[in-house]
Amino acid sequence: MREPHVAPALGADNLDAEARHLAGRRSTLVSVFVNIGLTIAQGVIGVVAGSQALVADSLHSLSDLVSDFVVLFAGHHSRKGADTDHPYGHQRFETAASLALGALLLAVGVGMLWAAVGKIQHPEGAQPVQTVALWVALAALAAKEGLFRYMLRVAERVRSSMLVANAWHARSDAASSLVVALGIGGNLLGYHVLDPVAAIVVGLMVSRMGLRFGWDAMNDLMDRAADEDVVASLRDAMLDTPGVLGLHDLKTRKMGDMILVDVHLEIQADLTVEQGHAIATEARRRAMERDDVLNVMTHVDPVRVPRMQPAPAESA
Repeated sequence: MREPHVAPALGADNLDAEARHLAGRRSTLVSVFVNIGLTIAQGVIGVVAGSQALVADSLHSLSDLVSDFVVLFAGHHSRKGADTDHPYGHQRFETAASLALGALLLAVGVGMLWAAVGKIQHPEGAQPVQTVALWVALAALAAKEGLFRYMLRVAERVRSSMLVANAWHARSDAASSLVVALGIGGNLLGYHVLDPVAAIVVGLMVSRMGLRFGWDAMNDLMDRAADEDVVASLRDAMLDTPGVLGLHDLKTRKMGDMILVDVHLEIQADLTVEQGHAIATEARRRAMERDDVLNVMTHVDPVRVPRMQPAPAESA
C-alpha cells in the first residue's frame, strides 16, 4: 500500500518558503555588490602596486561574483513546482549549482597556483609592492569576513546548503585576504618572494574548498542518505504511531535540501484495508512533521500477531 504525495495547499508553508527565498535572494544580492567592488579595487590596485597576491585575490572575488549569479539562477529554478518531467520538484537545481560552484573554485585555484609557481621558479621577477596594496588587502579582509557572517546567518535560517556553500566561499575569500595581507607585509619588509608565496597559499585554499563542495554535491546527486540522526528521528516518529508494530527497509535520499523517504511498515494482518491505510497515513504525517522531509512513501507489510490462549480452568 503506497501513500501518494499530496501537494500542500497555499498557506503558511508556502509563505515560509517564499520568505526563505526572498531572504536568500537578498543576501546573494548583497554579496554581488560587495564582490563587484572588491574585484575592481583588488584588481586595479594589485596591478598598479605590483602585487601578484592581490591580483590572485581579485580573481577569487571574481569567482565569488560568478558564483553569486549561479546561486541566483539556481534559486529561481529550484522554486518551480513539480511537473511531468520532474514529479518531485526542482530542488536538485541547488545541488547542481553547488557542484558548479565547486568546479569553479577548483579551476580558479589551479589557475592561481600555476601563475604563482611560475613566479617562484623565477624569483628575480619578484618585485617590491607598494604600501597601498596592504591597505586594500586589510579592507578586503574586513569586508569578506563581515559578508561571510551575514550570509551564513541567512543560510542557516533558511536551511539552504547552496547558500551555506556560497557563504563559506566568502569565508575562504576572507582567509585568503588574510594570507595576502601577510604576504604583502612580508614583501614590504624586504622578503619579496612572500607575495607569490601568499598567492600559492590562496590557490591551495581555493582548490581545497572547490574539491570539498564538488564532492559533497556529487554525493547528493548520487542519492546520498540523510544523516544518521535524521534517520533515527524518522524511525522513532513512525514507530511511535499507534498500530505500527515495527518497520524495516527505511531508506532516505537527498533532494536538494529536502529528504525523500521510503519505508515498510509492519501492521497487524487481520485489520481491514481501511484501518491499515489510516495507520500508514498517520505514520507518514508524523514523519513529514519535519520541515526537511519532502515526501514519505509507505508500504504496509501484514504481520500476524499470535493471540493469547485462555488459561485452562483449574479442576475442582
